[in-house]
Amino acid sequence: MRQLTASLEQWLKTFNLLMDGAIASGMPLTVATAREGLATITRELVTDIPDIALVKDTVIAERIPVRIYHPQPEQALPVLLFFHGGGHMAGSVDVYDPICRKLALHSEHIVVSVEYRLAPEHPYPAAIDDGYLVLQSLLQALVRSELNFIPQLSIAGDSAGGALCATLARMAQFDDGIEIAKQVLIYPSLDYTLSFPSVNQNGVGYLLQQSRMDWYFSNYFQHNEDRRQASPVWGPYSMALPETLMITAEFCPLKDEGKAYVEALRKQEVNVEHVHFEQMIHAFLNMENITKKECEQAYKAIATFLKK
Repeated sequence: MRQLTASLEQWLKTFNLLMDGAIASGMPLTVATAREGLATITRELVTDIPDIALVKDTVIAERIPVRIYHPQPEQALPVLLFFHGGGHMAGSVDVYDPICRKLALHSEHIVVSVEYRLAPEHPYPAAIDDGYLVLQSLLQALVRSELNFIPQLSIAGDSAGGALCATLARMAQFDDGIEIAKQVLIYPSLDYTLSFPSVNQNGVGYLLQQSRMDWYFSNYFQHNEDRRQASPVWGPYSMALPETLMITAEFCPLKDEGKAYVEALRKQEVNVEHVHFEQMIHAFLNMENITKKECEQAYKAIATFLKK
């Protein structure tokens, strides 16, 4: 029987009552409320913020802000490029700061968190353009910053950030100038057509609502783009895709597209690992105070995968 953890179930009951009240009062869904909602949840529920030896804000390619986390500045470490979630409309380097700190400490990688452009001000494909430019420019930028690093580049992202990762990996498989060692996809959004069964199964009552996803994607795709073509889950796939870790959650609307991506990679004989959290919902890394055990398991799985 599918069952949430007790603490998560209780939190969701309170959250859903608040949302129902907001809807009943006529409170509109706006860009500002979406951004503040994700920021508030993360700020209130991820309160353990570890120290990192070196944290540096800089700019890549003269226009894209990034934040660099180097847990051992005296030592050369491999690099992990991170793209935050938020439906392509919310999230930021600041919101995801504690999560990136934990990723850097657990993985013993230099984490570079990207402040890519958000919709609706900057619709598709602005975020992808930013991500690809960072992929192309990052290692040279780290040289100029005089940081100790190993020129081995992996990518990671949650939700919409996972979509960006998978999209960038899809592009880079045909680009001899970019080599991605590994990718970590954390409950990623991989199908902009919303056609997998779990969207309906988990699309109401589990934080990430199907109606909210429709709204996100209508703000992201503003010029009648082919959403299926833009969706990483529909390929194209080749053996040149990076070794992949997929993290999914049982009560997440996106779990089926994550599973489909795993199967497609396996058919191409790409090395892929899949870690599924039976009692979790979407965005559980942003709720660490009530999902502490599962967050620790996720960070450990990511670290083990990246260090192999």
